[in-house]
Amino acid sequence: MAGERVQRRLAAILAADVAGYSRLMGSDDEGTLAGLKACRELIDLKSKQHRGRIVNTPGDSALVEFASAVDAARCAIEIQKEMAERNAVIPENRRIEFRIGINVGDVIVDDRGDIYGDGVNIAARVESLAKPGMLCLSDEAYRRASTQKYRAACAGLQRVARRRSATCASGQAINCSPSF
Repeated sequence: MAGERVQRRLAAILAADVAGYSRLMGSDDEGTLAGLKACRELIDLKSKQHRGRIVNTPGDSALVEFASAVDAARCAIEIQKEMAERNAVIPENRRIEFRIGINVGDVIVDDRGDIYGDGVNIAARVESLAKPGMLCLSDEAYRRASTQKYRAACAGLQRVARRRSATCASGQAINCSPSF
């Protein structure tokens, strides 16, 4: 409805997508679907452990909302580490690897709990910059997470929508000490 006021809030958004999903499905759709289901269980578990809410899981993607950039980053790091451990025993051409992007921004929340807006769109763009097995944070997500002594091993800065920069880092190269 045109004049109706929409609900907005600031959120940390984690966008994850399977790299090479079409290729994986083309070579073994049943095996890939079984692997994807196991990965979704991991994302569900880690999201809950870090106070996240899974908003949507279309196809090979996941969209998770957090109240904190630190929680989103911790969740992403743990997902990527667990995926790397799982993939160590799987042939390279059969590995399910996520690209993960995190942004902090304003979102619109509808009556079903779905989220929309630039905050979500930028998270998806940041995710597309990440290489398989890596995570990428928007400048705002990095700034907020780094206030908690979080420092990523930076793989480079790239420009994202509206001149926002993104810091991309390997999940394995991040210092994930328990004090994080």
